[in-house]
Amino acid sequence: MTNGHINPANVPDIALKDGHSIPQVGLGVLRIDDEGVVPVIESALEAGYRHIDGAAGYNNEAGVGRALAASGYNTGAKRETLWVTAKLRDEGMARTLGVCNFMPADLKRLHEETGAWPAVNQIELHPTWQQREVVAFCKEHGIAVEAYSPMARGADLNVGDGTIEKIAAAHEISPAQVILRWHIENGTIIIPKSVHAARQKENLDLFDFALTADEHAAIDALDGPTRAGHDPLTFTYA
Repeated sequence: MTNGHINPANVPDIALKDGHSIPQVGLGVLRIDDEGVVPVIESALEAGYRHIDGAAGYNNEAGVGRALAASGYNTGAKRETLWVTAKLRDEGMARTLGVCNFMPADLKRLHEETGAWPAVNQIELHPTWQQREVVAFCKEHGIAVEAYSPMARGADLNVGDGTIEKIAAAHEISPAQVILRWHIENGTIIIPKSVHAARQKENLDLFDFALTADEHAAIDALDGPTRAGHDPLTFTYA
């Protein structure tokens, strides 16, 4: 495993149906305050991240902007190498259409009413909550799947009577890297969150090993009936 900076070229892109492409591994910044997010973004860019997942509702977009400016990624050639996701509210413009927590019925309704499928559907997805029906529908219609909570907020690191830990030991890597590699091999876009520079590098260091077919199947078998986060059908910010 490498311990230094990751060459961004090592992170594969996922092609979107609108002709754009997005780095398969990104950094999530939910629940990081506006001041705290600045060093987090700076260390992530230094580590090799070229995909930052943000939102107006995270209340830290100004801090993200300051970090990009301080690192030289707010304009010019560097900016062209960086994918920054924003959940637009009132701006009235977007380069690529993406949705969050859309089930097949929601996606069908969107298509019926607009004539378009989204390029990306962001859903809770991890070994113990795989949402196979949603994933299959998205793949059938060319919609890229992006996983938030890709490790169930850490809860999946020691599930399955040590399944993840045993695979990690076999490869001399961390349990987190095992789960993230499983996502990569499934073709899923992932946005693991970390405020620690060393963990950011580890979460990006996924491309010089592979799971065996049996290891991958063992993780597939961990699927269960319980999500780690809120049910989007009932959750409200109010």
